[in-house]
Amino acid sequence: MSDPLRLLVDRIPTPLGELAVVADTGGQLRAVDWSDHDDRLHRLFGRHYGPGRYSLEPASNPAGLTAALAAYFEGELAAIETLPVATGGTEFQRIVWSELRRIPCGTSISYSELARRIGRPAAVRAVGLANGANPVGIVVPCHRVIGANGTLTGYGGGIERKRWLLAHEGIAGQGQFDLT
Repeated sequence: MSDPLRLLVDRIPTPLGELAVVADTGGQLRAVDWSDHDDRLHRLFGRHYGPGRYSLEPASNPAGLTAALAAYFEGELAAIETLPVATGGTEFQRIVWSELRRIPCGTSISYSELARRIGRPAAVRAVGLANGANPVGIVVPCHRVIGANGTLTGYGGGIERKRWLLAHEGIAGQGQFDLT
């Protein structure tokens, strides 16, 4: 039996609450989640790596990832665009997550458009589920996906955080939805 996957966790304050930044020892981002959802983070790692098959150790700015996320929240939106990520998940989920990274900052798309972009136009619900299971929110920008009618729909961190992130990225004022 191999040793558990060693993960490094740092936490930073943001305008939306404390954010947990989890990296592996190779400097790849494994998860980003709000500290008030730590239980969800542990469930995710248990599903992806197996119960007891990972350890979380406190670290300061692993591989510069925390600093990049802090810069994003300070207005340097491009600071997170090329961060290296490594996720578990199914092949379908990884395809969806990869496509999420292609949504430019300052824009949003619908779940149906995301399904179309991955070549599975009838898989809108599956795309929504994969979007919701994204372990690297913000960096893999699941918040940029909205309802077909332009409404803000689910976000694991809460709809108010989604609203804030979209406004922070300059999507407010495009007439798609009310960010106030």
